[in-house]
Amino acid sequence: MDYNKDYFFQMQQLDTPKLPFYMSYPMQNLYLTEMEYEKDMDRMKELYPREVKRILEYVEDECDRMEYEGSLMFDEYPDRMMMERITDRIYQNVKEDASEEMMEQTKAQEIAGSHLKSLIGVMLNNEMYRRRCRHRRCRRWW
Repeated sequence: MDYNKDYFFQMQQLDTPKLPFYMSYPMQNLYLTEMEYEKDMDRMKELYPREVKRILEYVEDECDRMEYEGSLMFDEYPDRMMMERITDRIYQNVKEDASEEMMEQTKAQEIAGSHLKSLIGVMLNNEMYRRRCRHRRCRRWW
C-alpha cells in the first residue's frame, strides 16, 4: 500500500472534525462553572429551616476566618480535636446569642444541646468540604 502524504492528510481531516478556536481551550468556562455551583448551593441553603440558617451564619463566619493558605481547613488530614474545638466555639456563640426560650437549663434542652452540637459539627464539615473543593479547583489555574 502506498502511503501517500496527501492520502494521510485527507484521512486526518475526515476523522477529526474541525473545532472553532474558542472551543480548543475548554477551560475558559471554569469561572462560570464555579458560579453555577455557588448559585446552586445558595438555592439549597434557602430551603434550610430558620434556626439552621442562623447557625449557618456562625459556621460561615468561622470558615471565613480559617480560609487562608496553610489553614487547618486545607490540611490533607484535618485534626479531629481542632474540629471539635471549633464546633464548641461555634456552639458557645450560638448559645450566647440564642433567645432564652430556646436555651432553657432543663434536661430536655441539655439533650437538645448535644444534638445542636452534632448539627453544628455536620454543618462545619460540610462547609469546609465545599470550600476545600473550591480551593482545589481554583488553585490549579493560578
